[in-house]
Amino acid sequence: MKIGEAQQIYREQVTSYREQKSVLSKQLKDIRSRMKYAPEHRKEYESQAAALELTLNALDEKQTEYQDYLSELAEKYCAYWNAVVAEQQEDVTKEYTDDMAKIFEVARRLMEYSMEMYQTAKNIGAMIQRQKREKYDSLWGDEEEKEYADPAEEASDAPAGSGGPAIVEAADLVASVEM
Repeated sequence: MKIGEAQQIYREQVTSYREQKSVLSKQLKDIRSRMKYAPEHRKEYESQAAALELTLNALDEKQTEYQDYLSELAEKYCAYWNAVVAEQQEDVTKEYTDDMAKIFEVARRLMEYSMEMYQTAKNIGAMIQRQKREKYDSLWGDEEEKEYADPAEEASDAPAGSGGPAIVEAADLVASVEM
């Protein structure tokens, strides 16, 4: 499973658990309210409240497990993102260094000419410029534009690895605790 897919699945699970906990919390609040106003059914309401509290605790535990795994996935995502960006920066730095070396070579070649040579060159300008162009090939040549991968896409498509918590639907967990 890819990191991006895993993040989406576990975020949906966390959302589902939050919604289920909200519903059960309202039910628990309602039952506690009933216990105040109907003491004759107190035993029945206490057992319902206890079951709801157990269910809420189970939901909370599983949600925390999912949140922890989402944090791990976020760290993996950042690691892959940073690796892709570092690789791209390495290429750009190498290109910059190569360009600077070419610029220094051009400057060195220009320094081969003395001031006297420059004065002579002014007098026969066109001929010297033509000879200079023929003597030296371009240092830059034809360069291709590199296309870099999107770090976010690369990080999302990286493998999430094994070890993620099993997906348990909130409704299934609620049913298993209530039984």
